[in-house]
Amino acid sequence: MKNIMIFSLLAIFVLTACKEVKKPAVKDNSVTTEIAYESFGAKISSEKAVDAAALLATFNSLKIGDTVSVKFASTIKEVCSKKGCWMKLPLDNETETMVRFKDYGFFMPLDANGKEVIVNGIAYLKETSVDELQHYAKDAGKSAEEIAKITTPKRVLSFEADGVLLAKK
Repeated sequence: MKNIMIFSLLAIFVLTACKEVKKPAVKDNSVTTEIAYESFGAKISSEKAVDAAALLATFNSLKIGDTVSVKFASTIKEVCSKKGCWMKLPLDNETETMVRFKDYGFFMPLDANGKEVIVNGIAYLKETSVDELQHYAKDAGKSAEEIAKITTPKRVLSFEADGVLLAKK
């Protein structure tokens, strides 16, 4: 009798333990905001990108000729209006970096101004000649008067991107 009772209790335990328990549905009101990106150049991820202020601090510690590998996020201020072969990204309200693309291997859409980007590559300081500054001004659609005002070389916070993620909006 004792064995039958133990067997019965064991059978009941096994049957109830295997029964699927339905939990009441709970409405999830959380919102996940994943940003969709269009990729240009080398495939990169959005992970571990520093903000523009952190890149500016890095630039401030560099000397002309120094380089540093970095990935950072910013918003496009200006794109080359002819091909999309360069872009300017603000680092703060007064400072920007000139971004070109490794080996002239890819271009940005001409209508990308104002869009968020994550760029991966090498940051460096360089001095840009008057001729090159005038060329960029011409590409940007500046007037002849504005171009003629460019008469001195400029210390430029430069960036060579090997990959870019452009936020789709």
